[in-house]
Amino acid sequence: MFLHVAEQGGLAGAAERAGVSAPTIGRRMLALERAIGRALFVRARTGYELAPDGHVLLERVKAMYEAAQDIHNWQESVHSLPMVRLLSDSTLSCFTAASFNHLWSPSDSFRVCFKTSEAILDLTYREADIGLAAERPETGNVAARRSVRIAYAPYCAQGFDQQRNNNWVSLGTDVANQRWKRWTFEHRGQFITNWVNAPRSMFDLVKAGAGVGVLPCFIGDRDPGFLRAGHVIDELSHHLWIVLHDDERDRESVRTVADRLSALLAANAPLFCGFTGQDPL
Repeated sequence: MFLHVAEQGGLAGAAERAGVSAPTIGRRMLALERAIGRALFVRARTGYELAPDGHVLLERVKAMYEAAQDIHNWQESVHSLPMVRLLSDSTLSCFTAASFNHLWSPSDSFRVCFKTSEAILDLTYREADIGLAAERPETGNVAARRSVRIAYAPYCAQGFDQQRNNNWVSLGTDVANQRWKRWTFEHRGQFITNWVNAPRSMFDLVKAGAGVGVLPCFIGDRDPGFLRAGHVIDELSHHLWIVLHDDERDRESVRTVADRLSALLAANAPLFCGFTGQDPL
């Protein structure tokens, strides 16, 4: 407000610039002078003229304003950057979030929004630009790339005694929309003692020693807190698909993220296929 009064030479012009009433600005200037103990203005009928200390303060305030404006412009430029929305389930989000520096860098002229959903991928309503899916979509205006093969195996916590404990952890039937999520409760010989409604909760329970659970190998083999409790379950293996909305596939930022994602997954193919894990107990 001081800058506005100094540049406009009075309260009326400053009020118009600041969107605050002239009497309010007058009271603020008086409070400012009292706070710093210096006379900043010479008040006259023709307006507010700067006193000697006012001239000194004005030079410092101009520098402050320019610095603040530079920060504001920088912030506005960030919000004007185009957005690429990458959608995956919570299991794959654990991998993409941990590997984000392979997908985006501060020098990129776009932003990336990492979205998570347990629902079967559907880009019909454009909720994302790129999606990761366990099956190739049969409908919709999309383009799909086949990527790595994902394997699954039973895991337990380090130190879990399978000889004495045969309990299992499973996802609930109401949220098991993929085969690997249903495997435990479909095999009725398993002694299920704990149910969860989210994969991440199941990972945490297994790692805490609650029982054995079926995990994607790229989760279980990557974390030293897990130990394989059996061989890869071949019937659960499937390819991962990178799906793009057809209207967005030629947008440079979307294509860049899709290419980086494809390269990242390919580089980690042994991890996804279960070739990097330990021998089961």
